[in-house]
Amino acid sequence: MEPTTASRSWIAVASAEHVRRGRAEGFMQVCHGKAAPLRRIRPGDRVAYYSPTERFQGKDRLQSFTAVGIVRDGTPYPFDMGGGFVPFRRDVRWLDGRETPIQPLLDRLDFSAGVRNWGYPFRFGLFTVTDRDLDTIAAAMGADLP
Repeated sequence: MEPTTASRSWIAVASAEHVRRGRAEGFMQVCHGKAAPLRRIRPGDRVAYYSPTERFQGKDRLQSFTAVGIVRDGTPYPFDMGGGFVPFRRDVRWLDGRETPIQPLLDRLDFSAGVRNWGYPFRFGLFTVTDRDLDTIAAAMGADLP
């Protein structure tokens, strides 16, 4: 589904290793698999992933955008990963693009320009941004975002 005038733009947060798995398998998860945040997202919405680290709970700093895509039709659904962990997912059409550090973009993004504590919104795991911000991120990643 292509974005409509009612579509929104989002940034989700996860380690790069988790984002890469989602890209490979065509899904996204947020906030440790909670369903409620995914219910705020609609088909046609645009999403970029920011990865503060390479690995989950890692101390290695990556601070890069690691994926960008368009949310597919459907609703959040549970997925049994084994060991009693059943997170919720949404399907996403991930676009080709390179992982891109956030630092060079901070002064160009509406949510971070002139903001000393630019990392604060990432603590929520999922937040809306302007379409202009998502366009800037996608362009920096070399992704052809509709």
